[in-house]
Amino acid sequence: MIAEKMTMRDAFIEEVCRRMASDPALVFLSADLGSPKLDTLRSDYPDRFINVGIAEQNLVNVAAGYALEGFTVYAYAIAPFLVMRAYEQIRNNLSLLSHTHRVNVNLVGVGSGLSYDVSGPTHHGVEDISLMRLLPKMTVFSPSDWVLAERFVDYTIDVRSPKYLRFDGKPTVNLYDRNAVIDLHSGFSTLAEGSGVCIVSTGYMTHTALRAAEKISQSGIRIGVVDVFLIKPLPEQALYDVLRKYRSVITVEEAFVGKGGLDTLVANILAAGGSDIRLSRMGFGDSYVFTMGVRERLHELNGLGEKQITEEVFRMLAKG
Repeated sequence: MIAEKMTMRDAFIEEVCRRMASDPALVFLSADLGSPKLDTLRSDYPDRFINVGIAEQNLVNVAAGYALEGFTVYAYAIAPFLVMRAYEQIRNNLSLLSHTHRVNVNLVGVGSGLSYDVSGPTHHGVEDISLMRLLPKMTVFSPSDWVLAERFVDYTIDVRSPKYLRFDGKPTVNLYDRNAVIDLHSGFSTLAEGSGVCIVSTGYMTHTALRAAEKISQSGIRIGVVDVFLIKPLPEQALYDVLRKYRSVITVEEAFVGKGGLDTLVANILAAGGSDIRLSRMGFGDSYVFTMGVRERLHELNGLGEKQITEEVFRMLAKG
């Protein structure tokens, strides 16, 4: 596999732009957020691109209107502002409306987790998984690399319902082969197999989980790493069947723990299966991250760095 570095949004927008050439039903809206690839889309399809300005609530309103006319709509904004500033509009005009109408609006939120690290807590996206998976009929997509983001364009066109796509704000190397067959409907992928302990992660944290697993392997110990990219809907029984062979599971996410995120999802799956698997949850406590610094440093300060994940794995292994 060739490792390439790219932003999720550029890979995704480039593929959307390519599809617009043959599909006149695709419309792209932006809340005054740019991208190098968006410049091409805006230039090539000016009749199907609208910049609504810094007005996320109106972004969702306009998107819903287009969707009701049969268009496939992409609504693009900074993740925390899109999710929280426009939450009422998302609830009423997308989640509620989708019970009676086909509303194919794809909310593209850029800046998941701490990817806007130096911008401070106002720009951190640590609540979005909990908030968006709460809404009925809302798909929540949390890719770990740009290959998954690019592939998800097919899903956005074929599945005609509201979706939230949480993209990292920084370029990342690909974890998936661009030429590989990926079943997005499966919801997750086992990136490493092992015994004893399995890390379940999503988004950017999958990169950290894999680095931790590689470091642990130098001690002759192999652990599992599962990348959950479709938070909702997730084939829960299939994930349980993977996790049930481990004694311990560690969830890792750039989100508050115990508040409806990935850890809650996994905890519910284990409980529903009647499992006695030990669960450790790694994320942020009941506090925002006010410290300024690069992402890896903020992770280390908040118990979410590669070193802390490695230590937690060994702690769980010691329990047998």
